[in-house]
Amino acid sequence: MKRSVAILVYEGAEVLDFSGPFEVFAVTSELNEDALFDVSIVAATLAPVRSVNGMLVTPNKTYADLPNPHILVVAGGSGSRKAMLDPELLAWTKEAAQTAEVVLSICSGARILGALGMLADREVTTHHQVFDHLQEIEPTARLNHNARFVDTGRIITTGGISAGIDGSFHVVARLLGQSIAEKSAAYMEYSWSPTMDYARP
Repeated sequence: MKRSVAILVYEGAEVLDFSGPFEVFAVTSELNEDALFDVSIVAATLAPVRSVNGMLVTPNKTYADLPNPHILVVAGGSGSRKAMLDPELLAWTKEAAQTAEVVLSICSGARILGALGMLADREVTTHHQVFDHLQEIEPTARLNHNARFVDTGRIITTGGISAGIDGSFHVVARLLGQSIAEKSAAYMEYSWSPTMDYARP
């Protein structure tokens, strides 16, 4: 089955938070004849969005275009503080998450899931500088300060920035098998293994 992947971006999103997962899912699809994923960058409109460091990214789908993706990826970045208060963004994220097979938050994208009550009573991780704020947003969340990513079933949270790549490979391995994930990692020349130590130094 070809799965739709919606990667949510907004003003102030971190570049690697959305480009890393995009590469993992797109490369996996490219290397397999079945075209396993249809990957989209999603925002409120198709207008270019400025990332946290000024890079412009042009979404190719709007909220209305992709209301029910199979995989929802919520990027983080300093802009997540504002994004977590955006009613339109929250409404789309909530609807998309309700039917998604997997919801993957990258870095401080956990703020957005926390604002929606999706991290209540869950073990989660996020960027090391965001733990205190995430605990304020969702006091019942059980913070894992050492994990590269935390898989609680349908909701997966990752540590900061580059950890989103590991979380994305984990999703690929979980849905399609370890060999497919390893094939993509080898192509990307990325050192990934499901048995590696995911603890941050």
